Amino acid sequence: MHLNTGARHSGKHIISTHVMLAKRIIPCLDVRDGRVVKGINFEGLRDAGSILEQARFYNNELADELVFLDISASLESRKTTLEEVLKVSGEVFIPLTVGGGISSVERAKEVFLHGADKVSVNTAAVNDPSLITRIAEKYGSQAVVVAIDIKKIGNDYMVHTHSGKKTTPYEAIEWAHKVQELGAGEILLTSMDRDGTKEGYDNEILRRVSTSVHIPVIASGGAGNLEHLYEGFTKGCADAALAASIFHFRQHSILEAKEYLRERGIAVRF
Repeated sequence: MHLNTGARHSGKHIISTHVMLAKRIIPCLDVRDGRVVKGINFEGLRDAGSILEQARFYNNELADELVFLDISASLESRKTTLEEVLKVSGEVFIPLTVGGGISSVERAKEVFLHGADKVSVNTAAVNDPSLITRIAEKYGSQAVVVAIDIKKIGNDYMVHTHSGKKTTPYEAIEWAHKVQELGAGEILLTSMDRDGTKEGYDNEILRRVSTSVHIPVIASGGAGNLEHLYEGFTKGCADAALAASIFHFRQHSILEAKEYLRERGIAVRF
């Protein structure tokens, strides 16, 4: 199978020859009922502002990318609101990843036509792993992000779907390898245990996944301060750090985060 892996995400093997490959800072808009929301451990959602206002803010703040996740689409068996995606894509000039209820190539096509640069699949990919390959073959691996929501059960990190409500038989590293083989261009790894806690990323599993695949891994779940972003890159070996709470409520700015990281020797884009 020959998939277009694209220039933007051409694999981790580059890091050995280009040590200064820039790390990315990615704010995430968790969307429900037309508003940005934020919870803890995928529960207890609270309002975090207007979708368009947040999108504009992050575009102006020089975020490297923006993720738009309709967090209840799979749980409620419906599709992401394309009108909202179109409005956001009209406001931002940075890569936009959209996820939530994307369960077919046709649906992915609609999302791309409404301005997304990448689609994120999670529940649908577990239900039908070939979906990853079908989207990748049509749009390129660089356009396919597989979101992996994990929760520690005993000594294992198990993959969950339906906004964390359903446990799958897949273990995190096993599933990461599988989605890579199927053509995913990137993995968004979210620790449900750390989500919204501001206790830092789960760098143990982040490191294990990041070092066992050659596609980029985005750290997600638990960023509470700028040190946590730094640790995600150094201890977790992540290629990008996704955060919501610290940026949505203006605890820190993207620019502040990038300056902090640059001072500590992490290559970032300005």
